Amino acid sequence: MRAVIQRVSNAKVSINGIEESIIDHGLLLFLGIETEDTKEDSKWLVNKIINLRIFNDSNGVMNISLLDSKGELLVVSQFTLIASSKKGNRPSYVRAAKHDIAIPLYESFIKLCEEKLSKKVIKRGVFGANMKVELSNEGPVTLIIDSKRKE
Repeated sequence: MRAVIQRVSNAKVSINGIEESIIDHGLLLFLGIETEDTKEDSKWLVNKIINLRIFNDSNGVMNISLLDSKGELLVVSQFTLIASSKKGNRPSYVRAAKHDIAIPLYESFIKLCEEKLSKKVIKRGVFGANMKVELSNEGPVTLIIDSKRKE
């Protein structure tokens, strides 16, 4: 699994001009799922993300996690994160998981987030939909994490 994480003041997902999900202070997470990903990848990635100390403390130092900040989380599926641009100019998505693998892993990822963050609802995009994502990146803080590389 590959994630692009952005610390945001606010973010929202719209589909066909209709607001689907909105968050204030928290993280916007774009999640790419590969064919070889498992629930173990989900567990590792969820623990890493919710414990990353990327929110400012009272001294302006990034020293507080999402878990500690009580911030919100918006998870958006994005198969293009798995693209390979090694050959030519047209990205290849052959490593991206198909719906039968990706949807259950996406749902279990969100369920793990809800359990770890003690939240009943994690905001999300709509899997496979053509979404418009708007955000105010705070900092800016943007990180890329890969569960296979453990970084």
